[in-house]
This record gives sequence, C-alpha cells and structure tokens, in this order.
Amino acid sequence: MSHTPHTAAESVQNVIRILEGRWKLVILFQLFGGHVRRFSDLERAIPGISQKMLIQQLRQLENDGVVGRIVHHQVPPKVEYHLTDWGQSLCPALDALLLWAEGAPAELRSRLIQEAPGASAPGAEAGDV
Repeated sequence: MSHTPHTAAESVQNVIRILEGRWKLVILFQLFGGHVRRFSDLERAIPGISQKMLIQQLRQLENDGVVGRIVHHQVPPKVEYHLTDWGQSLCPALDALLLWAEGAPAELRSRLIQEAPGASAPGAEAGDV
C-alpha cells in the first residue's frame, strides 16, 4: 500500500494510540514468543502495576485486537492472556525500535533513560523481544 505523508502519519498515530500507556509495552514483552500467561502471573511479573491498571491495559489491548483472552470456566476462575497473531507480528517492529533507541548518541540515550516516565520501574529486557 502506498502512503502519502498525511496517511502515513495517521497510520503511525493510530499505532501509537494502541501502544500508548505506561504498562502496555511491558505487558507485550511478557507475552512475546507465544507465552500464554495467567492474570496472576502477569501481575507478579510486572512489579508496580496495580490490579486495576493491569485489567484496564489488558482490556484495551484485547479490544484493539493485540491480545487474546481465554476464560476457563472453573473454580477458582482461570483467565489466560496471549498475543494474537497480529499482536505477535509487532515483535520485529518493536525490536527495530529498540535497536534504533540503542543507537542514539550516548548523551541523549542516558538523558532519555533518566527522563523516561517510570524509568526506574522494572520492565522487559532487550533479549525478551
């Protein structure tokens, strides 16, 4: 598909809207590689996220078609999350963004890391992509 500068900008803005949120990328990195995670596993793997925020971010990702949800009707209830095929296809794009960010001049890279919201919050490592 051929884009004009305007349509390209609109498309990228839509992608950013889907991925924006303090925790969405951390959630995605937890699910990359075909991992299926229970809600409680995600909660433990992402220190600092509240249960309410995790639910909200997962619902948004699910509504946007990036994350799938499997409900096992049992007692106690069991809910698992996984990336859809479309969500899994984000992996190379995010890996390319990570490489791009790592290529920033050292002074800029250290400043960005210090200024990033939640920079001290644990997240996924580069090797998790």
